[in-house]
Amino acid sequence: MMEYLAIKVIHVISSVLLVGTGFGTAFYLFFANRSGSVEAIAVVSRLVVRADWWFTTPAVIIQPLTGAYMLHVAGFPLTSTWILASGALYLFAGACWLPVVWYQIRMCRMAIAAHDNGTALPDLYWHYARSWELLGYPAFTAMVVVFALMVMKPM
Repeated sequence: MMEYLAIKVIHVISSVLLVGTGFGTAFYLFFANRSGSVEAIAVVSRLVVRADWWFTTPAVIIQPLTGAYMLHVAGFPLTSTWILASGALYLFAGACWLPVVWYQIRMCRMAIAAHDNGTALPDLYWHYARSWELLGYPAFTAMVVVFALMVMKPM
């Protein structure tokens, strides 16, 4: 029982890191972009990329591993609707997140280059920023629903 609870603590903490880091970094980059300050955008975008590597990526890996362990130990049937829906939404959020990471890395490089060269951000930056934002909304919504399903476990 102690092992299960330890895994559950890891699962809960990693879920908070996953969604919290995602929401927090999105919040700061969203508003840095609206500031129009190339320097602010360069600094924030670099930190967003770091946060994704340091916090989000490990949490993305830890979540299904700890979740699968807890489902196995608790004896939940893997065909339960809430488990299938959670898995599908998690994969959907991941499918949105992968291009977001790609956009973030490129946006970061463009922002740093613009700052270093004392130039404006290229139009491509703003195109990427819009796509980044549009992918973030459904991904975040999917993760909120996953949270609700995990807590409520509707049968």
